[in-house]
Amino acid sequence: MKVELSYLGYLAGGLEVTLGVGIASLILTIALSICVGVARAEQLRWIAGVLRIYVDIFRGTSLLVQLFWLFYCLPLIGLNIPPFATGVLAIGLNSGAYGSEIVRGALLSVSAHQIEAAKALGFHRWYTLFLISLPQAIRETIPAFGNVAISIMKDTALVSLISLTDVAFRAQQLRSFTYDNSRIYALTLCIYFAIALVLMLIRWLLERSFSQGRRLAHRI
Repeated sequence: MKVELSYLGYLAGGLEVTLGVGIASLILTIALSICVGVARAEQLRWIAGVLRIYVDIFRGTSLLVQLFWLFYCLPLIGLNIPPFATGVLAIGLNSGAYGSEIVRGALLSVSAHQIEAAKALGFHRWYTLFLISLPQAIRETIPAFGNVAISIMKDTALVSLISLTDVAFRAQQLRSFTYDNSRIYALTLCIYFAIALVLMLIRWLLERSFSQGRRLAHRI
């Protein structure tokens, strides 16, 4: 038991990096998802076309390749991004491409009758978007973004490949010292699963909160 506790203590030393990359990537993902999703749903002239290229590239290529490209290729043109920022940027851009499609789909699913009613009342396009369409769309995206958040936390393990000392990096170090593969990776799995459980709880609380708000609105 003492051995497992010592392993766990060493692995937990990488939690700060894992959680830091994960939270920063999630913030970037949400920002990109909303901005890109809205721009594409609203078909903002040529911007929507450019953003579609971004979405197709980042959904159609491997996150690992994107991470390596940002870390190893950008310095060749004079852009030296620190490893932490590189990890956040790669995961955020990749997850943002998927998240934007979630937002776009949710916006397009808003009842056309509501949009037509807003136009009939003389509401501006952006007023309709931010006060009618977007609040409903965001409420519908909570379950999907909960899954995106869990996926992001799992993807943070890739940053160990660009020398960030996260949980996965420390597991590799510990394995090279002890060769105790089974216990080390079992504990590593438990750490990532514990993070996922917390995220699932947060998602459940948000879903419950929004569902209660919807029931209250219907009663009123």
